[in-house]
Amino acid sequence: MDEGSAQPVNVADFERLAEQRLEPGVHGYFAGGAGDERTLNDNLAAFARRRLRPRMLVDVGEVSAATTVLGTEVSMPLLVAPVAFQRLVHPDGEVAMARAAAAAGTVMCLSTIATSRPREIVAEAPTAPRWLQLYLFRDRGVSRALVEEAVEAGFEAIALTVDAPRAGRRERDLRTGFEVPAELSVPAVAAALGGERSLSIQEVFALVDPTPTWRDLESLVTETELPVLVKGVLTAEDGNLAVEHGAAGVVVSNHGGRQLDGVPASLDALPEVVDAVAGRCEVLLDGGVRRGTDVAVALALGARAVLAGRAPLWGLAADGQRGARRVLELLCEEIELALTLLGCPTPADVGAQHVAAAEAGPPPVL
Repeated sequence: MDEGSAQPVNVADFERLAEQRLEPGVHGYFAGGAGDERTLNDNLAAFARRRLRPRMLVDVGEVSAATTVLGTEVSMPLLVAPVAFQRLVHPDGEVAMARAAAAAGTVMCLSTIATSRPREIVAEAPTAPRWLQLYLFRDRGVSRALVEEAVEAGFEAIALTVDAPRAGRRERDLRTGFEVPAELSVPAVAAALGGERSLSIQEVFALVDPTPTWRDLESLVTETELPVLVKGVLTAEDGNLAVEHGAAGVVVSNHGGRQLDGVPASLDALPEVVDAVAGRCEVLLDGGVRRGTDVAVALALGARAVLAGRAPLWGLAADGQRGARRVLELLCEEIELALTLLGCPTPADVGAQHVAAAEAGPPPVL
């Protein structure tokens, strides 16, 4: 960060810095959503539709944001979500993000279409918990090879993305003419295909299978020793089916508003999925998380933890590993403060009694 410049104090400040430093097409690729971006914007607005309900005269002399997710100890109920092509925003890409997550004491979920392989991530952050986000490919051997490398590298879970049989229509990219540079490789997929040649994003998505069913989830659960989460669930029906077919966790997600525009905000979908799962597996959420208070709202509505993608990415774009780490540290500080002021010494103490729908404001004066 430039000497003498005002230091960013929240995620929004980092986002402004990132926008200043990134070429408009690159910024739009990561910031944008599908269609009219209604769902993208609603992910943020959904948190404003809730109000926290703090309780007083609770002993908060010792407060900790630490928790566990799938049995793994983490410093806070916030994990780093999978984001593709991170070297577009900084030369160190996913390696820097892995180091930042490790320093912050939380999980990094590596994208299938990352610019670093799982073995590179473990070499750079050997003690940090790691998950792999997975797409199912037409050739299941490719998917198996990706999982096998993750297992060998010590990854601890697989997050199967199920909401992207095709990429959504992202009109910011059409307006700017942005395309992921051909020289930016997807090395893990290339290696799984038996070579090291570069693959374009169009080639990668052409390999993704649009036909998987719940039986494919069962097969994945059976074939791997790692717990499998289903990422992209927005309904009670699919939450229930995920559990019935062996999922160890469910991520309530609309892909950051980048797939089907007009679906509910992730936060709005969370309660029905939590009710359907009924404690049979852990439920996580991603989409729209920018503040520690957002995390508190999600916990109150039943999430075990949240994943944040854009927030740490803006830190990476603004100041590399140091910026991504600072974003994660800021969010952890905000979570701890929110817990303290709610009267909740730990994330486990946050419950439905700590949140309510925002009341409508007074009628306009005519």
